Amino acid sequence: MSKNFKKSYKFAFKSSLFISLFLTLFMSVFLYVFYAVNIAHILLFFVVSFLISFFIVQFRVEHFIYRRVKKIYDDLTLLESSSFRKDQITTDMRTLTQEIDKYAKDKKLEIETLKIREEYRKEFIGNVSHELKTPLFTVQGYVSTLLDGAAEDESIRNKYLERADKGVERLIYIIKDLDMITKLEAGDLSLNVEPFDIVELIKNVYELLEMKAAKKKISLILDADYEEPIMVVGDKERIQQVITNLIVNSIKYGNEKGTTEISIENLIKNKVIIRVTDNGEGIEEEFIPRLFERFFRVDKSGSRKEGGSGLGLAIVKHIIEAHDEKIYVESEYGVGSEFSFTLEKVK
Repeated sequence: MSKNFKKSYKFAFKSSLFISLFLTLFMSVFLYVFYAVNIAHILLFFVVSFLISFFIVQFRVEHFIYRRVKKIYDDLTLLESSSFRKDQITTDMRTLTQEIDKYAKDKKLEIETLKIREEYRKEFIGNVSHELKTPLFTVQGYVSTLLDGAAEDESIRNKYLERADKGVERLIYIIKDLDMITKLEAGDLSLNVEPFDIVELIKNVYELLEMKAAKKKISLILDADYEEPIMVVGDKERIQQVITNLIVNSIKYGNEKGTTEISIENLIKNKVIIRVTDNGEGIEEEFIPRLFERFFRVDKSGSRKEGGSGLGLAIVKHIIEAHDEKIYVESEYGVGSEFSFTLEKVK
């Protein structure tokens, strides 16, 4: 008997077989007692009884299961009522059970996902509120002070306007990062993929950030003298943003008189890996899995002493993933950190 033979057919087959055997046996005894036994008539009676029993039982089983299953689905609103047509309702109880179990598991997973998203949404709104509140209140404080009469003093006026301007710049910085990460997550930010020299790009970023690094006496170095260009494929502007964000982070959390080193290594035949290593304060292991979350900060003091939008690493991750590449992080608290990402080489 085929494995695909429906459970209801098996039920109808066995039921019909038992009914037919019983009736045939009864008829045989009856004929034997009162009439002559004719084997051909008995076999014919058996076949007819079996066929009639099979169709009656099968029809009743399918009708019974269809009505009960439809009522269960309707009561539990597991599926839309409009989807129920007789050819869509299976009478195979094993298949039916598997479908219901699968649907229940999918719904459970969907509910859990929605709960996680709800928690994430609450945390995100709280973080956005916190990030925007500080510069907004700062600007409001300086403007209110000027309106209350401090504007008459030229030195105070200029100083407070400069500070208010910095607050506005920070707001713009946060909003730009929010806009970018929203586009990245929605897939609306197109990449201008082209070949470029990654060595030259790193050197350009070093030149832009050398004054920032000099304030903390941090040395920006390459692990080797790359005399030949290393050509890779990607969006040059976005990759520059990735390297800039990683170096800025290493400067922010680096130790005074420390180092930030970038190395470029061949990973496989058509890939290179760029490593950004520092000997800064490092990251505790428990925080590493959350580093690329929006607004997540290892420093929970709320002081925001290092500034920034809190979106830098989240943006870095999305840019790298938009290139279909990977980003990695290794860190040891008190020793330093290494962020690395892959890029495709020019063929």
